[in-house]
Amino acid sequence: MNPAIETLLDILNITQVDDCVFMGESPNDRRKRIFGGQFVAQALMAAGRSSLHEHVHSLHGYFLHAGDIDKPVRYEVNCIKDGKNFSNFQVTAFHDGKPLFVLLASFHNQENGLSHQLPMPDAPNPLSLPTITERMKPWETKLGDWNYRLRPFDQRFVEPPNIQIYENPRQPRQKLWLKAYDVLPDDPLIHASAFAFASDSTLRDSVLLPHKLSTLDSQLRIASLDHSIWFHRPFRCDDWFLYDQESPVANAGRALTKGHIFTEQGLLAASVVQEVLIRVDNLDEH
Repeated sequence: MNPAIETLLDILNITQVDDCVFMGESPNDRRKRIFGGQFVAQALMAAGRSSLHEHVHSLHGYFLHAGDIDKPVRYEVNCIKDGKNFSNFQVTAFHDGKPLFVLLASFHNQENGLSHQLPMPDAPNPLSLPTITERMKPWETKLGDWNYRLRPFDQRFVEPPNIQIYENPRQPRQKLWLKAYDVLPDDPLIHASAFAFASDSTLRDSVLLPHKLSTLDSQLRIASLDHSIWFHRPFRCDDWFLYDQESPVANAGRALTKGHIFTEQGLLAASVVQEVLIRVDNLDEH
């Protein structure tokens, strides 16, 4: 199995230590702080392992404090509602009694109903696009080990990412294909949680495109404030899916980002919304 996939599955393999308490570990990937997608994914796993309903349909999370990768995270689950068709949970992540992240998640039994969706945007075949390492090669000196780190997901940007500072601003929108590098277990919760992990990694990048800013800029300080996902239908993260992302507004130090997930067959599988705190030193120059 791909080593990065093994690491991802280790992250998702939280340990139950009490009826409503789980412990999660962090990978040794040289991050100083716990990646936000890890909080979302592990909290979702804790909620899902506590639910009798098979499919998560929505989650809403708030990032409160940074987490230390050298400490295990304690996830406490509170069942708010356990009904016939829906169950709702609150999950709080702690370090030494200090809350780091709060998640609300709702689970639903699949049922028949009305069906429509937005059309899938045009995008080239993912295999025709450069890999993330190929895409970032011109900046490999600045990126250092980051460009060669093990990643659980193959990322294929449709347009060049915002790491390059452009002479002209671009629209705050980008598309990329993603696919797990190896086959994942058939558990729907694993796939939902794996996507939750990946969903936080590129969403904020679209905010920078209209402002000719790059993720390498030292004057940038960005932090996720909250994160929401609606799962419209189950989908597999070891198949290609298109992540269509945009930032409709930025103001007062905050920016909103949105994403739609389409399967390779054109089905709209999930929607994501995130608000980020974004501060720029020497803002008048931009």
